[in-house]
Amino acid sequence: MTDQGDKDRVEEFKVKGEELLAKVKELIREGNIRRIIIDNEEGKTLIEIPLTIGVVGALLLPVFVAVGAIAAVVTNCTIRVERREGTA
Repeated sequence: MTDQGDKDRVEEFKVKGEELLAKVKELIREGNIRRIIIDNEEGKTLIEIPLTIGVVGALLLPVFVAVGAIAAVVTNCTIRVERREGTA
């Protein structure tokens, strides 16, 4: 947290491996996300994706490839999403 009134909110989503890529794409389209972290069933972090404003299109292709590879080998996983929200 910062002194300017901004705060981070963390959400968790439990998904099956075959749903992983679609969920990550959906979250990225929503916007206001600072970071996406994918953990396996044991809680070990598999990948951490920092997102900055303006990351679009071709720049996300390597991320989607990596997430697709993870989806192919995991049965269940947890997606943790860090969102930044400013107070009004």
